[in-house]
Amino acid sequence: MEPFRTFKSIAAPLDRANVDTDQIIPKQFLKRIERTGYGEFLFFDWRRTASGDPNPEFELNDPRYQGAQILIAGKNFACGSSREHAAWALSDYGFRVVIAPTFADIFFSNAGKNGIVLARLSEHQVAQLLSNAKTIPNYQLSVSLEEQTVTDEFGFKATFEVDPFRKFCLIEGLDDIGLTLRHEAALDTFEARHDEAIWLKAK
Repeated sequence: MEPFRTFKSIAAPLDRANVDTDQIIPKQFLKRIERTGYGEFLFFDWRRTASGDPNPEFELNDPRYQGAQILIAGKNFACGSSREHAAWALSDYGFRVVIAPTFADIFFSNAGKNGIVLARLSEHQVAQLLSNAKTIPNYQLSVSLEEQTVTDEFGFKATFEVDPFRKFCLIEGLDDIGLTLRHEAALDTFEARHDEAIWLKAK
């Protein structure tokens, strides 16, 4: 994972509550065996019309939000099934941060393992950010994981909670494999001793 400390980007509004994982990445795209390549299918049923053309009414198709890497959404984001593909799709599309009042528990875990920072703010704070993103051209937010803050250039500042272990992993850019490899030398030593013990017993 790419380490995350302080990040600034255009913020895209997705003013919808209860966005479920089947909307984030529809089930017909779950047949892929790779963890990459899901970004083009993110919010597919909303981003595309029945004919497959970009839907001009969908927020992320608005030119104002092209390149946005921070997503602002309503409460209970990523509810529904537990598919980790939802986090893969958001990450592959380019989102590094999702801000919402609440998140589904399993998605909260999956997102952290895939380098996405989830910032839980109050409904009032999220409503303010959604309004700003809709009305202020090129609206940008700065997210500091080290300070656990979300700020803009117009005086907005909010803090969010994050588990210390999750924070450490995100700052260091460590997924589950990366955490294991931190103990690579000890693992190699254990395996060598284990193999030697088996060899001695076999003699």
